[in-house]
Amino acid sequence: MPVEKVYPVPSDIEIAHAAELLPIVEVAKSVGLSEDDIDRFGKWKAKVHLDVLEKFADRENGKYIDVTAITPTPLGEGKTVTTIGLSQGLHYIGEKVFTCIRQPSQGPTFGIKGGAAGGGYAQVVPMEDFNLHLTGDIHAVGAAHNLLAAAIENRIAKESKWSTDFLAKMLCPDDEYTDSMRKRLEKLGIESENPSDLSDEDMEKMFRLNIDPESIQWNRVVDVSDAALRNIIVGLAGNGQPRETGYDITVASEIMAALGMCSGLADLRERMGRIIIGTNKTGGKTHVDRPVKPITAEDLNVAGAMTVLLKDAIMPNMMQTLAGSPAFVHTGPFANIAQGNSSIMADRIALKLVGPEGYVVTESGFGADCGMEKFMNLKSRVSGLVPNCVVLVCTVRALKMHGGGPKVVAGKPLGKAYTEENLELLEKGLPNLLQHIENALKFGVPVVVAINRFNSDTDAEVELIRKRAQDTGAYDAVVSEVWLKGGEGGADLARAVVKAIEEEENNFQFLYEDDMSIKEKIETVAKEIYRAEAVDYSDQAEAKIKQFTEMGLSHLPLCMAKTHLSFSHDPKLKGAPKGWTLPIRDVRASVGAGFIFPLCGTMSTMPGLPTRPAFTEIDIDTETGEVQGLS
Repeated sequence: MPVEKVYPVPSDIEIAHAAELLPIVEVAKSVGLSEDDIDRFGKWKAKVHLDVLEKFADRENGKYIDVTAITPTPLGEGKTVTTIGLSQGLHYIGEKVFTCIRQPSQGPTFGIKGGAAGGGYAQVVPMEDFNLHLTGDIHAVGAAHNLLAAAIENRIAKESKWSTDFLAKMLCPDDEYTDSMRKRLEKLGIESENPSDLSDEDMEKMFRLNIDPESIQWNRVVDVSDAALRNIIVGLAGNGQPRETGYDITVASEIMAALGMCSGLADLRERMGRIIIGTNKTGGKTHVDRPVKPITAEDLNVAGAMTVLLKDAIMPNMMQTLAGSPAFVHTGPFANIAQGNSSIMADRIALKLVGPEGYVVTESGFGADCGMEKFMNLKSRVSGLVPNCVVLVCTVRALKMHGGGPKVVAGKPLGKAYTEENLELLEKGLPNLLQHIENALKFGVPVVVAINRFNSDTDAEVELIRKRAQDTGAYDAVVSEVWLKGGEGGADLARAVVKAIEEEENNFQFLYEDDMSIKEKIETVAKEIYRAEAVDYSDQAEAKIKQFTEMGLSHLPLCMAKTHLSFSHDPKLKGAPKGWTLPIRDVRASVGAGFIFPLCGTMSTMPGLPTRPAFTEIDIDTETGEVQGLS
């Protein structure tokens, strides 16, 4: 047994430190990997080479399980704990299993949320490595992102300072075309075998991107929560052209989303080149009058260097659960403005490693209206991987909140409505769970509800959830006690999932087709998943939809950006609201990641810190080197 259970349950980090971990080489061997297939980062973690997909190409995939949740309270409902606990439960009943989850940002880890390695006796370990740096992937994303930001400022500055002839000599030395120059000529429709043959007009088109500073949509990033950096001015004191910009948290970068969606190094290189940072001016200081066109990282000749910075980050990171079963911790895209799922590469490799008799358990960020919808419509569309089952996590606490219970605030004690039996309040909140079940069934995949049980939950409350869930079409609704008991507490849930996959028919389907218009896709998700009565578009959103359609981007799938605290755009609207209108404030394109993201209300991409951040509890034992206070 990797860890001996102690009651009362100690802190998460105390449990993690007490675990008897397997060397990562042994974990790799348990799924058929040799030492040549991995790059070790110390004793407990490793990166797995992408070519193992070729090694196991002839092996059938395992079964694919997506863990999601109802609309949560600010406390969260234990989705990650359940994901890891279900994996440990499958391991406990003798099944071959692999866990695939995202790497957390240091922002939430040091801020309001704390770590994300699970909790109690359902964890990925070592938990301090999981939450702090891991193998440096997030830093690699930040470096690539900020390199592009620097390239933008540099190009604007140089174009304003130097003649076209000088730019040509600097960007295309010795009258030779680089591959990126050839691609740009092709893109501009210029036919020439020699740079010296270019006309003055072609020279302008070729070497002056003529970037419109007001169109730039590429902020800088940093992997801490620092609200003071949300809006800044760059280029002061003669160091470039002054303009307003800002900082996002690194995991909100389009590069992180693209890393999670790519299918290999060549695909990642193409995605880096497709990133749109803004548009050109229509004339400006040059004598060439041009229509508005998107400016890409490829145009800036920086996409190759960005990919170089990501060449190791593309490999999944292998760790282990407290049960000793293998886990991939890879990529960490935001769950509101991006897909909020672990990487396609990690899932593909894991599915091959477990084989047709095994199971891969992965997790979608936020509630099912956010993460699961994107898993189905976006991630599965790109990966071609079809889920076999959805596990929908709920709590009595959250359902009572949706029924009109008192406000739930992190750090404050729960009211009596949540700690005493109240079937009437629970009944009023059940429509939230039932709508999520109905939504999952629209994709043709069987659903198992996991009731993450707390000490104060009564048998009558659990039975009410179970009955209503099954009446709505869920295959089963099972109590999960993985925080308290680890794999043993997830055994019943694991058995129910195995039975659902074996006995239920899987008729997976997307909610919308590629050839639908951007508006048709938005309205399909709004009405079918959120149950909005109508959609209202701002003038800015209308203009962007028209622009992206003209650019030939309407075939891209959607990544709806909205609050995770409600089915609607308004976090105050709990339960399953009806008769409301979804406002689309703006529409943006993450072409490198491969999706269009409509903004439903205001989205913050740089979190702030609470009055007492989590970092105030974190320290290190200088004698043993052990991290303390991380949760």
